[in-house]
Amino acid sequence: MKDLTPRKEELDPIEISSRDEIEALQLHRLKWSLKHAYDNVPHYRVSFDAAGVHPYDLNHLSDLARFPFTVKSDLRQNYPFGMLAVPRQQVMRLHASSGTTGKPTVVGYTKHDIEVWAECVARSMRASGTRRGDIVHIAYGYGLFTGGLGAHYGAERLGCTVVPISGGMTPRQVTLIEDFGASTIMVTPSYMLSILDEYRAQGLDPRNSPLQVGIFGAEPWTNAMRAEIEEAFDMHAVDIYGLSEVMGPGVANECVETKDGLHIWEDHFYPEVIDPVTGAVLPDGEKGELVFTSLTKEAFPIIRYRTRDLTRLLPGTARTMRRMEKITGRTDDMMILRGVNVFPTQIEEQILKVAGLAPHFQIELLREGRMDEMVVHVEANASDASPTARTACAESLMMHIKENIGISVRVDVTDPEAVARSQGKAIRIVDNRPKN
Repeated sequence: MKDLTPRKEELDPIEISSRDEIEALQLHRLKWSLKHAYDNVPHYRVSFDAAGVHPYDLNHLSDLARFPFTVKSDLRQNYPFGMLAVPRQQVMRLHASSGTTGKPTVVGYTKHDIEVWAECVARSMRASGTRRGDIVHIAYGYGLFTGGLGAHYGAERLGCTVVPISGGMTPRQVTLIEDFGASTIMVTPSYMLSILDEYRAQGLDPRNSPLQVGIFGAEPWTNAMRAEIEEAFDMHAVDIYGLSEVMGPGVANECVETKDGLHIWEDHFYPEVIDPVTGAVLPDGEKGELVFTSLTKEAFPIIRYRTRDLTRLLPGTARTMRRMEKITGRTDDMMILRGVNVFPTQIEEQILKVAGLAPHFQIELLREGRMDEMVVHVEANASDASPTARTACAESLMMHIKENIGISVRVDVTDPEAVARSQGKAIRIVDNRPKN
């Protein structure tokens, strides 16, 4: 793979400023953000008052722990525009969640918010190894989902040529990557595996593709998956993080020269990690639930938002700003099977150890009698794999899961293409347990 490390002079000065400078800027901006939210969003005024705190009580960054959390249900209860801190006429863009589990969560952006978002995504892309003039193939979904347009504006801000293909039509994805010569692709890692399958189905060697950088986000993925994609395409696979409630993609990003966790753009977002049960702030280095407070958002300030993502905070390496470890899972994706906590990423790691299996899988939860059961549906690498070979793969995977995770599961090795594909975020868990 090509060395794509950005030159020091290409970086924003704040990326390599001292910690004292970063924290002084954070404190200044945090005071503004808290007051902006309190003065203009009734929900925050009520919640701050109920907790007995006022924006003027913030004198040190650690004082933020005194302020109440914001959770997704708060956003739903204020649907559609109750969390806006500016008049609706000043909102330049609206995005929203799918709303499949209730009312969607709606977020808004002023002109300034859109500019900051574009700058953060451009910074993330530059950290990934993308440069001005590169052709960027965007296969994130466009529309109310923040992925497509967030990536699009960032790529344009960086000065790239954008191919806004969105998701779907996988054969056409491959055709346009090859015909247009895209050097960067932005897509979910699960859909990148579908693109890899299509390369092989067309008889093309993915290592000869023009792609040099893959910027993958919107779902947890493992370092084992990184190795699989990098080996298949001979390109860099880099992690990007974001969520619509905080901004969208571009809240944090890995640096291509280290790939050792995602540097948080701390000049715009203040991170905390808390104990998911007690809510207590944990010291850097301890794993817990990630919480974000926006520092510069005008239309939709977010104060201590509980993301449900599990990670830990680490010192900076390639940048001065702190890193967050790759997301290992979400508190709401955690499965408890016979007393053992299990995340889909753990299952993925074990699948990638078995040579005869493809990295396409889905976890089915069942209940037989009083006991919960897990069935891992995973594809064979080849359609002509014999029943004996598939049985051996299933036994090998069951052994790996038992030895490394500590649970017994059933494994169903299916034909290729049998596991449902998603053009956006992969659906890893299907819960078929009785509701009562």
